Order: sequence, then structure tokens, then C-alpha cells
Amino acid sequence: MKKEIKDKITAEVENWEYMKELPEECHGFRLVRLMREKGDMLDLYRYENDEAHRSITIYYHEETSEYKLRMRIGLTEFCVIEYIYARLEDFQKILESRCNNLLLDMAVFNPKHISSIVHDKKVMQWDYRKKLPAVSKGFELFIKPNEPVRVINGSYIIFDYSDFLNKSNFIIYYNVFRDEFFGESRVFDIPEVSYDFDSHELEELIDKLDIKLLPHLEKLRRRIEEK
Repeated sequence: MKKEIKDKITAEVENWEYMKELPEECHGFRLVRLMREKGDMLDLYRYENDEAHRSITIYYHEETSEYKLRMRIGLTEFCVIEYIYARLEDFQKILESRCNNLLLDMAVFNPKHISSIVHDKKVMQWDYRKKLPAVSKGFELFIKPNEPVRVINGSYIIFDYSDFLNKSNFIIYYNVFRDEFFGESRVFDIPEVSYDFDSHELEELIDKLDIKLLPHLEKLRRRIEEK
């Protein structure tokens, strides 16, 4: 980040009364004040729940000259597009009106905020979740189908097996725009798309999971141990 940009934003934020008055805790999330440079971003503050592996980070992005919000769910982190503003005054307004509920939804699952398309797919009633082991090949079942998580570009995490220590996981997503289930792995925080699980219906996905899920997790474990 250019020094003049960092100095400008730092000066602006130092006078930001909203940030000075933030509560130290909100819905189980702890406030961490940052003012820390990260590439072309300046992280201002974060609300985090380490036990739940969830956080939001408020930051300024030099590339786009905008204030933004990043959400982290497990090993998945993304910019929430509803929280992108060029002016700090406008950014504050959406934080005041929506950030409390955002943290509440991260702390307590709310099925009312899940797309009707996901409801129609019967993902949350999917009996296959009973066949998913709590731990497999050293991966913990972090997100379950009965509590899917909305991320970006119309995708929901249906389930997530994570090894947080090694920053590695395997996720099954459902994309509402493509009407498609698909898989993605992460090994030492580097994402990899897997086409072996591409499906349009849950029954089709079940057939692939029955055959390929455990071998895929085993393959990921071998790669982690070989490093």
C-alpha cells in the first residue's frame, strides 16, 4: 500500500467516532482493533470467534479505493458485496443498520435467510448428513447440510470437512444460479477445484459421495503428510 494512501486513511479512521465506540463483544464475537497493512489492504478492525472459526474484518482496499467487509467461515474468506462503499460516512450507515444482524446470523443459524431455491432442493432435510462421519481422515465435519452457509456468487456451502491446523479442507457447494453441486479442496490454504462431484440433483451427488468422498479425503491427508 502506498504510504500516502495509508496515511490518508489512517488519519480519517483516527477521527472515526463509530469505531471508537464499538462494543468489545457482540453475539460471542470479540473485537480486535488492527490498523494493520495486508498487501493493498488496510485492516481496521475485526470481530472474531476463534472457537467457531468465524470472523468479519473491516478494511480499506487501495485497489478499488473503497471500504469493505470480509467474512471468514472456517477456511473460506470472501468480500461481502453489500458492504462496499467509497465514502466512510456511507459505509458507517450500513454497518450501523446491518452488522449486528450479520454477526447474529453467523452465531445462530437462521433458515429464513436461506434462498428459497436451496429450500426447494431439500438440502436441509437431506438424510445423507446422517452418513457423514464427525471426523474422517483427520478432517472435522465443520459445516453440515442442515445448516448451509451462503458465500459468494450464489453459492452455499453444503458441508465442509476441515483440518484447521494444516489449513486444508474439502467443501461441497451448491450454486443457485447454475443449479449445480460441486466440490472444492484446499491444501495448505491453496484452493483446488474438483470436478468429481459435479451434480445437479442430490441423488446424483449421493452416488458420487458414496464412492469418492472417503478416498478423496484420504488422498488429501496423504498430500498433507507428505509435505
